[in-house]
Amino acid sequence: MATLLYSLGRAAFRRRGRFLAVWLLLLALAGGGLAAYGSHLDSEATIPGSQSQAGIDVLEKSLPASTGVTAQLVFVAPEGKTVQDAAYRQAIERTVAAAAKAPQVETAVDPFKSNKISEDKRTALAQVLYPIKRDALEDSSVTALEDLAAEARKSGLEAEVGGTIYSTAGLEPGIGEVIGLAVAIVVLVITFGSLLSAGLPLLTALIGLAVGLIGLMLISNVATISSTAPSLALMVGLAVGIDYALLILSRHRAQLAAGMAAEESAARATAPAGSAVVYAGLTVIIALAGLSVVGIPFLTVMGLAAAGTVLMAVAVAITLLPALLGFAGERVRPKVGSRASRRERASSGEGRTGGERWARLVTRRPLATVLIVVLGLGAVAVPTTQLTLAMPDNGTASPDSTQRKAYDQISEAFGPGNNGRLLVLVQKATGDPRPAAKQVEAELKGLNLPDILSVQEPQVGNDGRTAILTVVPKEGPRDEETVRLVRDIRDETPQGGAEADARILVTGSTAAAIDVSDRLSDSLLPFIGVVVGLALVLLLLVFRSIVVPVKAALGFLLSVGAAFGAAVAVFQWGWLAELIGVETTGPVFSFMPIVLIAVLFGLAMDYEVFLVARMREHFVHTGNHEEAVIAGSRHASRVVTAAALIMFSVFASFVTAEDLTLKPIAFGLAVGIVVDAFLVRMTLVPALLMLVGRGAWWLPRWLDRMLPDLDIEGAKLNRPQPVAHGALDEERMAPRV
Repeated sequence: MATLLYSLGRAAFRRRGRFLAVWLLLLALAGGGLAAYGSHLDSEATIPGSQSQAGIDVLEKSLPASTGVTAQLVFVAPEGKTVQDAAYRQAIERTVAAAAKAPQVETAVDPFKSNKISEDKRTALAQVLYPIKRDALEDSSVTALEDLAAEARKSGLEAEVGGTIYSTAGLEPGIGEVIGLAVAIVVLVITFGSLLSAGLPLLTALIGLAVGLIGLMLISNVATISSTAPSLALMVGLAVGIDYALLILSRHRAQLAAGMAAEESAARATAPAGSAVVYAGLTVIIALAGLSVVGIPFLTVMGLAAAGTVLMAVAVAITLLPALLGFAGERVRPKVGSRASRRERASSGEGRTGGERWARLVTRRPLATVLIVVLGLGAVAVPTTQLTLAMPDNGTASPDSTQRKAYDQISEAFGPGNNGRLLVLVQKATGDPRPAAKQVEAELKGLNLPDILSVQEPQVGNDGRTAILTVVPKEGPRDEETVRLVRDIRDETPQGGAEADARILVTGSTAAAIDVSDRLSDSLLPFIGVVVGLALVLLLLVFRSIVVPVKAALGFLLSVGAAFGAAVAVFQWGWLAELIGVETTGPVFSFMPIVLIAVLFGLAMDYEVFLVARMREHFVHTGNHEEAVIAGSRHASRVVTAAALIMFSVFASFVTAEDLTLKPIAFGLAVGIVVDAFLVRMTLVPALLMLVGRGAWWLPRWLDRMLPDLDIEGAKLNRPQPVAHGALDEERMAPRV
């Protein structure tokens, strides 16, 4: 691998104009395609094989209005007044009539005709139905409804808009992302002491990210791409894109500081450092692609989309970056005697660095270091035992938003269960479904389930053999009582359905959210097994060691435990919640654990490869294990520190986003990155390796003979001959294109 990448790096340096032209052409073609065809992101999430999805599929044919997007207009009269007062009633009827004529609306139900008036007569609830899916709803249609509510407020009523017209997913970049990018630039400038050197990783990362994201948008025209997929792809792709280029560029500058010729240095930096990038990228791709194990298309697309941007990050790092180094030529070489030069030469072994001093400190008493880190992170992970999961809804929106106000008003006036109704579908093979639906209705009422508020009259579908019963729970859609109710109905109604010769399905958005959470819980262990297993095999091939992959996985468990513990403390318990803009505490987004595990595992293995690859390289060349641990820390500590700070700033910036699906994931990743980089990889790993001794590199002979030699350390490359600092005139000539 190192030999192949050496040739690739040299070719890119020499033919830099061609390599740059290819990437610019890809960017232009992608941009032109997007301008010509646009994109079509889908906000619908399906759960194949689930009871709720089976019910939704039936309803889309027999009662399509029940699966379309809905809005709720909530009207509240002032204290001491009622909505039936003449002035308020006229305002409500006028608003509902106007809503029926609003864009894309099929019908608006007058609350006085449907009797959706609260017991105290102060609140009225009007349903507005759209015969379309959420992704087909225009933003202007939502705005039109909000304008009608604003007009109703002029009469003295409180008027808010709620319902499924509001999506809980989707990224709207804001000032936080700009700040995160600015922090990344500052870290790069401090790391290299040069604006040019700092700009190269950023430039390559942005080009790779742009090609990946625009390509994703184009694919959305021929394949279903969820609206949240670009969010995760952007967050992960930007972070790894900068980090991978940083690793190679740091190696290149260290070699330049030692006197190596620019072309030779670019090739040699692309060899071992590029190998580390390739294998680190593969671990991230494996982890993200492993999300397909769950069997939820929405999640599969998120993982594959992010994996695609990681692939682009690897590609630009090993092809475009060496080409840009060719254009930069001698301008990225640290000046002799400068602070940057001393720092680069120190990281190459000429003097001590902060990373080396830290490594010697934590390996002086390795057992004590291991115990302190393990016990400390174990304590941080304790809140994980209280982790509860649920899908986001309007009840998790900002308290100042109209959808959250509507949600709270409905809960107070009609009961929280009215925000999460259940649909019990009764389907006959042939004949009128109403007798069977009545039988199921009677059975539900006869069960006396304490979590049912009411069961409404059956509604017959247009196929003549399907009916639905609307069950209103007592509690909200994210409460455990509602989850238990869904399971109780599913357990109790099949017998009644068999007696009535009918198929019974519990469906609707609330049941679908519960099915998603159950599917995620059931898939978590198989997912971890597949992803960790494949990654361990890859690390076994890379490092030819049993201990290193196992240690890497165990260290990851400490990092993810700490990330989960911090997420529970903030998003459920409310610790420091206001500081990061968490206005509503409660269950964590159901997708958070599995997505966080996938991304954090891949990135944790990045640091493992960055750090241990330098240790392995030193050990292969010298055979001295103790010195290899110290040397690896000396070489990689600055890169790992800068990479971790950059990733932290990128992920932390997304915590400020309003996307409820992304905020806890970004927060968990930010915490996990800091813990994994500084406590696990740079502290625990050197201590453990020193504690294990040369056994860290042990591999059974029979297995050693079976495994291919990937040569990540570049052992097959000849030792380079450095050039004297006074003989660099030719290298300092203007670079040729």
